[in-house]
This record gives sequence, structure tokens and C-alpha cells, in this order.
Amino acid sequence: MRAAADRAGLAVEVDSAGTGDWHVGRPPDPRAIATAARYGLDISGLRGRQVSVEDFRRFDHVIALDRSNMAVLRGLQPTDTRAALSMLLDHVDGRHGQDIADPYFGEDERFEVSWRDIGLGVDGLLAMLRAQPSG
Repeated sequence: MRAAADRAGLAVEVDSAGTGDWHVGRPPDPRAIATAARYGLDISGLRGRQVSVEDFRRFDHVIALDRSNMAVLRGLQPTDTRAALSMLLDHVDGRHGQDIADPYFGEDERFEVSWRDIGLGVDGLLAMLRAQPSG
């Protein structure tokens, strides 16, 4: 998302967090690092963190990749928040409500499928952000 926003000339703050604590402080899966590298991105320096209630106050949008995480995020979201909550594929025509497939327990090729779906979602999200009035 960061790289795509930079290419689009959009100044946005992007962060990533998991709903569970099992990857906190750890780098991305080596297969994710390899997939990103094939597309010219180095994600090896990233480290996992867990989403917090403060994220809903800090960001305008909180994006879930699947319905399970969406349910957790809805439960965490305080009522006094500005963040709009959506799933990434909600921003792709014909894909509303669909999950990004979790490639973690599958074959390496599933990382490519997830990468492509994430790319579609990012493109749709960027189009939505471009269309919003600034200010």
C-alpha cells in the first residue's frame, strides 16, 4: 500500500497490524518476503504488531483482510472513533465481502494469489481515497 500510494502521489500514512499477538515483533513469513521481492519491494525489515484501540483514533480507515479479522476489529472499535472499517476486497467491484485468502498454511503459490488480490484491493482503495475530498 505504501509503494502504491507513493506511485500514485498520495500522501497517506500506512501501517499494518494483526488482530492476534502470535507474530508480534517477528518479521514477515519468508515466503511473503520472497513474493514481495519478486515485485521489487523489500519487506524484510517489517515487524509484526497487534492492532490497538488507538489505531481507530489514529487512522481514517482500518482495513481487514478477511471476515474473521473484521469481526475482531468490530469488537475492538470504540464508539468515539473516526475510522471507517472495511474489508480490502470491498474496494473491488464484484468482490465485496470476500476474504483475502490466508496463504500461511498453504503452498508457496498461494502467496502469489494473495499478492494479486491484495494488489486489486489496494488499487480500489487508492481510487476511493483519490475520489474523497481532501481536508
